[in-house]
Amino acid sequence: MAERTERDGWTVDATPLLEFVRRLPRVPSYLLLAMAFMFWVRAQSYRNFLGGDGTVRLTAIDSWYHWRTTMYTVRNWPRTMPYDPWTAYPTGTYVGQFGTLFDQIVATAALIVGGGDPSQETVLTVALLAVPAIAALVAIPTYFVCRRLGGWVGGMLGVVLLALFPGRFIGKSTAGMYQHHAAEVLFMTVAVLAAMVALTVAERERPRYEDVADREWRALRRPAGYAALAGLAVALYLWVWPPGVVLVAIFGLFFAIELSARYVGGGSPEPLAFVGAVALGVTGLLTTATMEVTEVHPAAEGPLQPALALAVAGGCVFMVGLARAWERRGIDRRYYPVAVAAGIVVAAAAIALVLPSVWERILRGVYGRLIPVGYSATALTVAEAGPPDDVLGFFYEQYGPAFLTGLVGLAALAARSVLGDDHRAEHVLIVVWALVLTSMAVTQQRFNYYYVAPVAALNAVLVGEIVGGIDRGDLPRVRVVDVGRVAVLLGLAAVVLLPLTTLVPPATVLDAGGDQRPSRDAMRWQSTNHWLEANSPAPGAWGGANNADEFDYYGTYPVPEDGDFAYPEGAYGVMSWWDYGHFITVQAERIPHANPFQQNARSAAAFFTADSEERAQLVLEAIPAAEKSDDLNRLDEGELAALADERTAQERGEGSRYVVIDDEMAGHKFESMRTYAGEDADAYRADREVQVVEDASTVSGTVTAPTRDEAFEETVLSRLYFDDADGMEHYRLVHNDDQQSQFVTVAVSRDGGETWEPEYVNRPVTQRVLDTLDRLQADPDAEVAVYDLRMQPAVKVFERVEGAELTGTVDAPAGSTVTAELRLTTEQRGRTFTYEQTATVGEDGSFSMTVPYATREDVDVEEGYTDSSVTADGPYAIRVDGEVVATAEVDESALYAGETGEVAMRTE
Repeated sequence: MAERTERDGWTVDATPLLEFVRRLPRVPSYLLLAMAFMFWVRAQSYRNFLGGDGTVRLTAIDSWYHWRTTMYTVRNWPRTMPYDPWTAYPTGTYVGQFGTLFDQIVATAALIVGGGDPSQETVLTVALLAVPAIAALVAIPTYFVCRRLGGWVGGMLGVVLLALFPGRFIGKSTAGMYQHHAAEVLFMTVAVLAAMVALTVAERERPRYEDVADREWRALRRPAGYAALAGLAVALYLWVWPPGVVLVAIFGLFFAIELSARYVGGGSPEPLAFVGAVALGVTGLLTTATMEVTEVHPAAEGPLQPALALAVAGGCVFMVGLARAWERRGIDRRYYPVAVAAGIVVAAAAIALVLPSVWERILRGVYGRLIPVGYSATALTVAEAGPPDDVLGFFYEQYGPAFLTGLVGLAALAARSVLGDDHRAEHVLIVVWALVLTSMAVTQQRFNYYYVAPVAALNAVLVGEIVGGIDRGDLPRVRVVDVGRVAVLLGLAAVVLLPLTTLVPPATVLDAGGDQRPSRDAMRWQSTNHWLEANSPAPGAWGGANNADEFDYYGTYPVPEDGDFAYPEGAYGVMSWWDYGHFITVQAERIPHANPFQQNARSAAAFFTADSEERAQLVLEAIPAAEKSDDLNRLDEGELAALADERTAQERGEGSRYVVIDDEMAGHKFESMRTYAGEDADAYRADREVQVVEDASTVSGTVTAPTRDEAFEETVLSRLYFDDADGMEHYRLVHNDDQQSQFVTVAVSRDGGETWEPEYVNRPVTQRVLDTLDRLQADPDAEVAVYDLRMQPAVKVFERVEGAELTGTVDAPAGSTVTAELRLTTEQRGRTFTYEQTATVGEDGSFSMTVPYATREDVDVEEGYTDSSVTADGPYAIRVDGEVVATAEVDESALYAGETGEVAMRTE
């Protein structure tokens, strides 16, 4: 306490502070060593992401969007991005699970390190090291959770396991993996630990309704204080990851079970209900204060989080009131859980009837995320969003034998909670927490990064059982002398820990953290995106518009009331597949239509699988007017045209100007597009007679084997990527990457060539493909056919233009075919290709055709147009029956204006 003296002025009595510090749990040295190891093993590849040229290098897709939201917060501290119009064109998007507390923490650290004005290199350095540091901090709450369950030996074992697990947790927390996963695990574990402490305090202090009614604050201070801290911890977790509302549901399930069990067992639910009401009430109030949108969505900081928290808090109060009413009426306690369950069912039914859209979102959040049923076909196109094929094998890869010993610990803890005299609420909480996270880990592989803390905790329980560190009442216990206990402990440690070390395969944490590098896709797209940034007009400047300065890349844009951002004149979108949206936003500073939030994936699929240029054009024109882009796949061309006609003046100016395609989109990712387009698995494949090759230049024969069919070749994606827009009217190639990609199709026969099963269809050659090919060719029972080899640049950029109309008159019979032929060369690699367009001669010898390539450049980026790196080698050659009868020149400005009328032509 502070007091004032005449002689010395203000003095401070430090005794309360020292007493508080003395009571803090001591951090053992081995915990610090484990944290140091965890940080080092995750940061050892740190320098692989420092290029020395100021270029951002990260791994995994979502890391790039976290980079964007962190840089926004650095420039606008302490605000996070409320709405982002630089993705999900033409609406923009609010994405509540990005730009959260995680990004604020890293941005704040970068501002401190950078003296208030950090360079991009400084922010990158902090971001690269922040995730390993956060992952190392997970050891602290994990240690204390494990120590509460298995004594100091259990705490030590839990931390060692956490440090050695080679699975998803370390995979999501290395340098370069700039994502929120490690922070999720940290704050969830802190919240569970805080709840364990609060429950224990409540069991000891036993707060009751009368204490609240009589305002006995002295009796309520400690349980209320610890419960409030638990509520704050839950709120912090939700501020890191809003979809973590599942933790609130876990607490709700726990309180429903434990309060019912307490009352049926002859006890009072009030002490624990007090914790639930205070803790979740605090969570509800704090998350209400930070609501950013009114939409009920688990990924948004909206009403769902506070509503569910307050519902659990209210449910705890309701259960206390119900128990008191039960007592007054003398009803058999055994029926109490039935009444509680009925109340939950009635509440759920009310939500389903009154708020059906909210109920539908809740069900979508449960099915395929919390329980392994109800997967959508599109969700399963993301490998980590599905269940493992071999559950036990997968869990062994993630945790070694610790998964199985953890199940034993779970059984022991559940048995103690049900049968033991030393019934503790925190044990039931761990059981519920572990069971729900087990279901999540089985439902989606990605959630296994969460599962590390429960597995460590359950192994701590087993250790506690073995060494007799926890009094278990009359449950069976190991009664051995101390030496025997040590021997048993060492044996368990050998079984659990040895497979996680470098002495035994498979992968270890050293493997997982030792050679992390920037993701292949990000680096492949980097040069193309940098080209796009430098050679296309800034959004807001297209066509000479003067709005680029007002449409700031790091600007602050409020959430539109209708969720549809009104883009300024001169803004435009980039059409590509959803996997690459964040690369386009961050590397090119352009606006993708589809993004890795899987927004607009269906409309992107509708464009790329369109079977004609006309349909593809109608899809792009209909997108701004469509209430749901999901509908575009099901509309015919007449319906698409009607939507396009309904566009407002604002919507008519919101078009996509560029299309970017890479080898993977043209290869195996086309299967994902097919799924989003609602096509059958057999679509775009057929058995065709193909030439089998021994190498790139030697044909060894022909077989009838599966390959892409004519329907695939007619898709807009194939016509653009493989044909360089040959024969199309409104698309021109403006850039291709320096990197080349070899495509191949591989089929295998095991019946002497009678039938062939596809191994890879139209697949870019990678090391994985080569390894598979070597394995198949070494199999004496397999006959391998390799065919459909073709080489293409890895990434291509196309521009959508109005096209210039070539008109003229030739001396040829009516009905003859006129062909305009243009030879073009790309700046990258000097690649040459030929564009052709055809028209039919009329009765008077006239013809008309639309072409997308220019022969003369007369506009540039400064004027609001594209500086194409593809140039014509001369004028168009106009041919009739193969003979050149004239030539034509086309100015680049004519492509944008969609000029009609006769283009300058001359007769050869």
